[in-house]
Amino acid sequence: MLPVASGSWMAGATGRSRRDWRAHPQAPIFPAMSFLRSISPIRAYRDLRLFLSQRKPHELIFLVLALAITWAVMFAIASNSTVQKIYRPNIVYVQQWPENRTDAEIIAQQKIDGPIEKQREEEIRKQQAETQAAYKRLDDKLKKYGF
Repeated sequence: MLPVASGSWMAGATGRSRRDWRAHPQAPIFPAMSFLRSISPIRAYRDLRLFLSQRKPHELIFLVLALAITWAVMFAIASNSTVQKIYRPNIVYVQQWPENRTDAEIIAQQKIDGPIEKQREEEIRKQQAETQAAYKRLDDKLKKYGF
């Protein structure tokens, strides 16, 4: 529309006064958003029906065959693509003792091994407590954000 002077006979015909002349509204910040508004599943379905109704029967047969072959290849690849779990042997080392040990030797060895075993168990408990505290801190942070 061309600009019209306010005193002109056309000023009343357009219904705009001189004060209404301003710059065009700004384009949306995200132009993709305006594109997404025009997408409709119903219109897409209608468009697909229209496209398929204009195809010849042999074209539809080849379409179905192409889709079936594609899905069969994808299924074959997906079903054969299993990842094997890495085998890590669980090796347990044990001490070997002579068969003819006396009870006194057994008790003496238990007195030596007892404090070492208690110290090892205490270290494990400390590590578990530290891990539990770390998870508690993480849980508190997530609760703070509403998760």
